[in-house]
Amino acid sequence: MGIPAHSPPPTATRLASVDAYRGVVMFLMMAEILKFAAVSKTLPGNETWKFLAGLQTHVEWIGCSLHDLIQPSFSFLVGVSLPYSIAARSARGQSKLVMSLHAFWRAFVLVWIGIILRSIWTSKTPDYGFTDTLSQIGLGYGFLFLLGFRPVRDQWIAFGLILVGYWLFFAQYPAPGADFNWAAVGVKQAWLDENGLTGFAAHWSKNANAAAEFDVWFLNLFPREKPFEFSGGGYQVLSFIPTLATMILGLIAGGVLKGDRSRWGKAGWLMVAGLLGLALGYGWGLTGTCPVVKRIWTPSFVLFSGGWCFLLLAAFYVVVDLIGFKRWAFPLVVIGMNSIAAYCISTSFVKPELHKMVMKHFGEGTFAVLGPEYVPLLHGAVTLTLLWLILLWMYRRKVFLRV
Repeated sequence: MGIPAHSPPPTATRLASVDAYRGVVMFLMMAEILKFAAVSKTLPGNETWKFLAGLQTHVEWIGCSLHDLIQPSFSFLVGVSLPYSIAARSARGQSKLVMSLHAFWRAFVLVWIGIILRSIWTSKTPDYGFTDTLSQIGLGYGFLFLLGFRPVRDQWIAFGLILVGYWLFFAQYPAPGADFNWAAVGVKQAWLDENGLTGFAAHWSKNANAAAEFDVWFLNLFPREKPFEFSGGGYQVLSFIPTLATMILGLIAGGVLKGDRSRWGKAGWLMVAGLLGLALGYGWGLTGTCPVVKRIWTPSFVLFSGGWCFLLLAAFYVVVDLIGFKRWAFPLVVIGMNSIAAYCISTSFVKPELHKMVMKHFGEGTFAVLGPEYVPLLHGAVTLTLLWLILLWMYRRKVFLRV
């Protein structure tokens, strides 16, 4: 991983809309520190804060919130950027072999950054979980890069094979029966009563599915403080496979944006693809044969979240690049052009330590100006502003964290 003193000079092919969209994604991740849920708890019955808290909270199992679109969007945008990256490096004379070797090296580094950031919060052994965003992207990135050299037809075929194959992988695994020991896999009865799946959909139950069984074998191959038995949140290592499908959708979208269609034709293609993705993903979930679950990245979730990604990319492309309304997006571009730095700041010790420093130097009374209910919000807002100023400082000095 390198930190160049200067960023690559802007090119005519760089899309500000992509940087702005990526900036929104990372801002939503950084903005967890605003703690809408904490404010909502102190204001019971306030529907506005209940709604805002829902936007900033992952759904328990089936469904999708705004917060659940952060990781798919980040993964999708990795694919969107790839055609431009390949074209730029080809123009510099790099061979496919050199580019591919660098891609797999980058994938390796991404996985290790993910492990290191997760391990900050562990006491003795590294946290070999592989379910964080960077590790999930890294596990599939090399294969995505190879697909970047293939015709779009092959990219669609790979996408379809991943969805069908991953669906079959879960469908063939025995669903938990009536006598299944849910406590052994960390699922409480109260959670099961509210979120449990029945019928054919039970093949995608929390910690009682094919990918969960794989994790029990795979994750115990690594040094651990105690044997791995289940994931508390129900996340699975093999989710990197459908995550690769999400990145392929981004790769296809990037090819459309870089292609020969008219600019409005590109926007129209993205909008139609988005609506189709939403309809297919939601419809598949309604059939009961593949529930829309982000935590295990079901094929229906790939389609549903991919639909949102297409639509959001289309919206940013129209507003920022076609209409040319760019000034408002500058704060987002500052974040989006340094997304790896923003991710590391948000998931390492930097954000919590800065958060504590803000409280120490400003005092809790400062943040109680609107009432004690809003202390978490105002405290988080000051911390978030300081995090953005760090990224602005890096942007002004053209310091960009690259892998």
